[in-house]
Amino acid sequence: MAANNASRGGVGFFTLLGLLFIGLKLTGFVDWAWWVVLAPIWGQLAFIVLLFVALVIAELVKDD
Repeated sequence: MAANNASRGGVGFFTLLGLLFIGLKLTGFVDWAWWVVLAPIWGQLAFIVLLFVALVIAELVKDD
Protein backbone atom coordinates (compact mmCIF):
# COMPACT_ATOMS: atom_id res chain seq x y z
CA MET A 1 0.00 0.00 0.00
CA ALA A 2 1.35 3.43 -0.92
CA ALA A 3 2.08 5.89 1.85
CA ASN A 4 -0.20 8.89 2.10
CA ASN A 5 2.13 11.88 1.97
CA ALA A 6 -0.55 14.52 1.51
CA SER A 7 0.13 17.61 3.56
CA ARG A 8 -2.52 19.32 5.63
CA GLY A 9 -3.09 22.44 3.62
CA GLY A 10 -6.00 24.74 3.40
CA VAL A 11 -7.14 27.93 4.97
CA GLY A 12 -7.00 28.34 8.72
CA PHE A 13 -9.64 29.66 11.07
CA PHE A 14 -8.00 33.04 11.61
CA THR A 15 -7.55 33.60 7.89
CA LEU A 16 -11.24 32.90 7.30
CA LEU A 17 -12.15 35.20 10.17
CA GLY A 18 -9.96 37.92 8.68
CA LEU A 19 -11.56 37.52 5.27
CA LEU A 20 -15.02 37.70 6.85
CA PHE A 21 -14.08 40.90 8.71
CA ILE A 22 -12.67 42.43 5.51
CA GLY A 23 -15.87 41.60 3.65
CA LEU A 24 -18.01 43.09 6.40
CA LYS A 25 -15.89 46.25 6.43
CA LEU A 26 -15.95 46.71 2.65
CA THR A 27 -19.71 46.22 2.45
CA GLY A 28 -20.34 48.68 5.28
CA PHE A 29 -21.87 46.25 7.78
CA VAL A 30 -19.27 47.18 10.41
CA ASP A 31 -17.61 50.51 11.11
CA TRP A 32 -14.43 49.15 12.71
CA ALA A 33 -10.93 50.53 12.31
CA TRP A 34 -8.79 48.68 9.78
CA TRP A 35 -6.36 47.49 12.48
CA VAL A 36 -9.29 45.70 14.17
CA VAL A 37 -10.44 44.19 10.88
CA LEU A 38 -6.95 42.86 10.11
CA ALA A 39 -6.17 41.72 13.67
CA PRO A 40 -6.98 38.02 13.07
CA ILE A 41 -4.45 37.91 10.22
CA TRP A 42 -1.50 39.64 11.88
CA GLY A 43 -2.46 38.28 15.29
CA GLN A 44 -1.12 34.86 14.33
CA LEU A 45 2.28 36.31 13.54
CA ALA A 46 2.30 38.34 16.74
CA PHE A 47 1.53 35.20 18.76
CA ILE A 48 4.39 33.28 17.16
CA VAL A 49 6.83 36.15 17.77
CA LEU A 50 5.75 36.45 21.41
CA LEU A 51 6.12 32.71 21.90
CA PHE A 52 9.63 32.80 20.40
CA VAL A 53 10.65 35.72 22.64
CA ALA A 54 9.30 33.93 25.71
CA LEU A 55 11.26 30.79 24.83
CA VAL A 56 14.46 32.78 24.32
CA ILE A 57 14.00 34.55 27.66
CA ALA A 58 13.31 31.24 29.39
CA GLU A 59 16.49 29.79 27.90
CA LEU A 60 18.55 32.79 29.03
CA VAL A 61 17.15 32.60 32.55
CA LYS A 62 17.81 28.86 32.70
CA ASP A 63 21.50 29.37 31.88
CA ASP A 64 22.04 31.73 34.84
